[in-house]
Parts: sequence; structure tokens; C-alpha cells
Amino acid sequence: MKVLFVIVAATLFLGIAPRSGDAQQAARASQGETDLKVSIEGKGNIIIKLFTREAPKACARIEQLAKQGFYDGQRFFRVTRTPRPYIAQVGDPASKNGVNDPNIGSGSTGVRIPYENTGHSNEKYAVGLAALLSKDRDSGDCQFYIVLGDGNQFLDGSYTVFGTVTGGRDVVDHLEKGDRITSVTVG
Repeated sequence: MKVLFVIVAATLFLGIAPRSGDAQQAARASQGETDLKVSIEGKGNIIIKLFTREAPKACARIEQLAKQGFYDGQRFFRVTRTPRPYIAQVGDPASKNGVNDPNIGSGSTGVRIPYENTGHSNEKYAVGLAALLSKDRDSGDCQFYIVLGDGNQFLDGSYTVFGTVTGGRDVVDHLEKGDRITSVTVG
């Protein structure tokens, strides 16, 4: 009985006991490893690894909005495979009502997130914070994009690359304008 007590106590003290979901998430976040799970209606899930160390402001903003359910029900309003840039963009709250309004892409929450130079490039499957004002890289807020193809390095230095797709790349490869997000969760 004493041996069992010592083993349990040592396990708890050393932190090698199984952790709850919140504790695991906190541990990953403290190590700079946080994932977003973006569920696309009828297509599957996209897993985005956030660069929390390199882009703390952008990641904190996206995480905050995800936890508030901001992206739930929104649609990808821009999916461009030709000409460049090759991106799928989401985050305009008006997209919940459809994607054919000519003003889609200009919606925001009014918060400005400054550009963060993460050292990551706009290569295929990179995830970046879209600037809401042309030529103002410090005007990011709630919209983000996923790079769909190669040859987008000309975007480097203009938009914060805050993550990369690590799962569901097949879902990304088949995104279409109008595809609806059912939920975005932080995990």
C-alpha cells in the first residue's frame, strides 16, 4: 500500500499523470503549440497549427474569435486558384448571409492587429491574417486566408503568416467559394 501511495504521489509531483483536455491545451500553448480545428460542412476538418510564439497578437485574436463562435456559420467568400494569389479567405461576418454581396471581404470587428514578421513564408498551406485596408499591413482583424498553391511569396512582408495547415489538406485542396464553416475550436 505504501509503495502504491509513493508511486501515485511521485506521478502527480512529476506531472506525468494523464492531463485533462484543458491542461493539455495549456501545456501545448505554453510550448507554442496550439491548433485550430476548422470544420467545413460536408467536407471535413482542417487542422491549423498556430505559430503562437512568432505571431502572438494574431494568434490571440484568432483564438479569441474562435472561442466566441465568431467563425461559426461563415463562408469562404474568396477561393482563387488562378490568377495569383492562390488563396481561400474567410472571416467576414456578412458571409453568413451568402457570398455574392459586392461588399463581402470588407467586414471586420473594428480591431486592428499589427503585422508580425514571423519568418514564415506564404507557401502552400500557410495561414495568414488578411489586411482589411489595401497596402496597410497593420490592418488585420478577423479575416484570414489559407494559401492554396505555390508561387505566393510576393505576399511575404505584407501579411502576418500565423499558422500552417497540418491536417485536412485534402479538404483545403477541395475548398470552394461558399463552403460553410460549422465550427472553429481551439485545441
